[in-house]
Amino acid sequence: MTGITDFDALRRAMAENSEEPEGPARNARAEQLLVEAEKLDIPLAVVEALGHQLKVYNYSSEKDKMFVPFARLLRMWDERPEDFDEYEVHSLHWVFKWMSSGMLGQPHIPLASIEKWLGEMEHRYRLAGHSERAVRSAEFSVASHIGDLARAERAYAAWLAADRDTMADCHACELHTQGEWQVQRKRYAEALDLWEPVLGGEFTCAHEPHTVLASSLTPLLRLGRADEARAHHLRGFRLVRPMESMRGAYADHVEFCALSGNEARGLELLAERPAYFTDSGNPLSGLDFLSVVTLLMDRLTELGLGDQEVPGPAGRAWTARELAVHARAESLALAARFDARNGTTHIGDRVRARMDQRPLVERLPLGVRSAGRPAAAPVPTAAPEVIPEKDLTALLAEARHLSDTLQPHAVEAWLAVSRAAEGVDLSARDRAEIADHQAMDQGPEGIDLFEHAAELFAEAGDPGEAWAARARGAYVRALTGEIDEALVAIAEPYDGVLALYSEDGTGVRQTAAVLMSRARILMRRVHGESPEDSPSPAALTAAEAAVREVLALVEGQPLPGDVADVRLAARGAEGQAMLAELAVRAEDVETAVRLFSKASTAFVVAGLPWFAVEYEARLAGLAHHLGDVTEAERALRAALEHGGPYLEAPGRAQLHLQLAEVLGGRGRSEEAAEHALEAAHWSDEAGEGPTLGAWARHQLGGFLLRQGRWAEAAEVLESALPDLSVETHGDGAIVQTQWWLGDCLSELGEHRAAAERRLQAAEIARTWPEQNDHATLAHLAAESLGHAELPAEADRAYERAGDLWRSLGNVHGLVRSLRARAWLALRADLEDRGLDRARELMAGAIEECEAALLVTDDKEARQRLTGELGHTHRQFGELLARSVAEEAEDTAIQAAFEDALTQTAESVTVFAALGEGAVHTRTGAELAAGWLEADLSRPADAAARARGVLKAYEGADDGDETVRARRAEAEQLLQLMEEQTEK
Repeated sequence: MTGITDFDALRRAMAENSEEPEGPARNARAEQLLVEAEKLDIPLAVVEALGHQLKVYNYSSEKDKMFVPFARLLRMWDERPEDFDEYEVHSLHWVFKWMSSGMLGQPHIPLASIEKWLGEMEHRYRLAGHSERAVRSAEFSVASHIGDLARAERAYAAWLAADRDTMADCHACELHTQGEWQVQRKRYAEALDLWEPVLGGEFTCAHEPHTVLASSLTPLLRLGRADEARAHHLRGFRLVRPMESMRGAYADHVEFCALSGNEARGLELLAERPAYFTDSGNPLSGLDFLSVVTLLMDRLTELGLGDQEVPGPAGRAWTARELAVHARAESLALAARFDARNGTTHIGDRVRARMDQRPLVERLPLGVRSAGRPAAAPVPTAAPEVIPEKDLTALLAEARHLSDTLQPHAVEAWLAVSRAAEGVDLSARDRAEIADHQAMDQGPEGIDLFEHAAELFAEAGDPGEAWAARARGAYVRALTGEIDEALVAIAEPYDGVLALYSEDGTGVRQTAAVLMSRARILMRRVHGESPEDSPSPAALTAAEAAVREVLALVEGQPLPGDVADVRLAARGAEGQAMLAELAVRAEDVETAVRLFSKASTAFVVAGLPWFAVEYEARLAGLAHHLGDVTEAERALRAALEHGGPYLEAPGRAQLHLQLAEVLGGRGRSEEAAEHALEAAHWSDEAGEGPTLGAWARHQLGGFLLRQGRWAEAAEVLESALPDLSVETHGDGAIVQTQWWLGDCLSELGEHRAAAERRLQAAEIARTWPEQNDHATLAHLAAESLGHAELPAEADRAYERAGDLWRSLGNVHGLVRSLRARAWLALRADLEDRGLDRARELMAGAIEECEAALLVTDDKEARQRLTGELGHTHRQFGELLARSVAEEAEDTAIQAAFEDALTQTAESVTVFAALGEGAVHTRTGAELAAGWLEADLSRPADAAARARGVLKAYEGADDGDETVRARRAEAEQLLQLMEEQTEK
């Protein structure tokens, strides 16, 4: 079944198994390989198989299984040390550390046994001549685990003071542990300082920066560095997600979600790892996981979501409230086992503190796809009490103040008045105002109520306000699409109020209200006409006349200073905005920009900035259309500022997204990303995550990519893809997202996944009339397939790209695809057949360049093609030089080098034809030719090339890195050749 018949086959099988994903399947394979090793009757084979088994157990959910193979290894070492080679001796001592940490995580192993094991480790390290650094590190782990702070501090100091040797953990792992100690001591800034070299990529290993990114999340939140915490979550979770053994780090990400207002994402994380609820091989990481499950479930219950179904241990359905109780009980029971073993309360104290944490951020937008925070069920309230008349008087005064000054929430204030007024005998004026505002709240259903309000105003002796109420009803009718009916309905209030005003029977305020309602209706008629056609001249003329009638009435009135003046100022500002809309309809964009600006300024001056938001947004769009991005940016920032807390989620999302696109277009990708993030968040809050939110995530991913934040961008783009659709967003958005994602994955070294994304994008672009994107994506996919060690697939993709480049007349793309295929052919088969194919493809690339040069007259195009030809000769030379193995016969090596020199020398000639602009490429090829001549035992020729390079850079700028590198290499080559000549 295994096909293992010798030691080499066993080693290959173990190497292959090491590359498999962590988990029980890999562990089971390691167990099979140990059985196979025992059949070979080679002691070292058994030693290596046991070591392999130890490693896969350690990095899995079955960590508790590693003690048996280690005990066997140690017994074999004590009985027959000669069966171990140097590497296995090192490995045996190395995994002593795993035993120490592994025992701490198993509460059934007595503390005395752990201490005894620590002593055994120290003794054996001393015998082997190792530093005590790893021993003191292990002692520190024991002391900090049980809460012996004094001993931990002593061991910590001794650990850092001891010399680093081959038994010390890697720098990244050591720094992680040291930083965790600072966190335990609540020295968060110090921890992050220690972790900086790992976070910055200076020190890495198989499990770092994975765990450091996870461990940094809560400290960053505690220090108020929320943006960094978000970035570390997005970057780190990608690393942790596929690694089964990292349950503790996974728990840190769940904890982050619970503490940052991202409870919905926390639930998604739990759903991805159902086995984490019950895996028993590493109880300590299980305790970490159950602790944060408790934290998250308690948080959901606190938000009124205790009855929501949540992911939990398999076998039954769980609500948040039920899982909170279960996880807390399990956590405390497990902590009690550790504390009983350790003789302290340290673990239990830490677990309780972790479970009882309070959120550190109300809501931290992450940018990734989310259902938004689940909404709590409404809490039943008792019937309202009867409010005394004096309280109703206060409510009336507050409602009148809010509505007279056009403040937000005035309608809600009148609803409170309405509820309080039930059963209370009110004046006709009070009842009229209540009815009027009830009608406003009801929209189309309130038309009849406006009529009732008008009757009550008339009864109260205010005929002007009665006409205004009827006018408002007519406008609401227009909002339902009944424009003609609305115009009929407004006619009588219009004539009536003007007659009344001319007789001083009503004021400017009431008259302006009626005139504005009429203007609004006529504007609705303008907007109601087909958007494909220009509005009719009659409609435009009537609307403009109505607006100017309003402006003529309110202009010249006193500046805002009392209640009535605020309303009149608002009428004037709205009138200017209406004229701006009419200018847009007349395609007079410059006038529209001026008038929208005037309107928004007027609202701000009147103390009504929230009314300016709509017009500032319109102004931004028009300014952008005119190419004035500075004004567009200013207007959008003003809209966000003036909207303040009154902006609804959809509007806020739109404004942030528009500003992100403007800033991105100006190259300010960092700030653009911040606004795209806000747009994604508010889209989710508005329930528009699959539409506007997906577009915002698409944009956010692109802005993060521009900053080189590959992992964050990949997480966001992957989150956007499921919601992007051709119908809503267009296939271009899907292709661009796949394209960007492929770029990110390529930078992250995930080449197979990058190829899949690029091929998916190419398949969509295949149907487009313009095929350049299709060709580019096919070429990029081929690159990824090559990096993923899939040469046959890569060759087919390059061939497809080459055909596309040829059909597009793009010689450069075609030549590069041919060169890439040549290298693939050489790597795939170093024998004659592969080399012949590689030669054929390189020769084809040269022919394509030369053929294009024969028919191209454009000077710039000839320059580019000549450069391409030079690079092709240069690569041909490199390919030929690498086509022979070191162990090949001298004659074969010499023949290959001769051919390589011919091509390289030709590249020098081609680059020289390009003049000073190609000096670096020419000298690079010159040096390559020089080294080949040195290998061919032609020191004089090689030295001549070196001198030629030095001459080319006489008087050149020493600050140029390429100049310095070329000079240094030429001097090295010249010195070697002169030494050979002297001999």
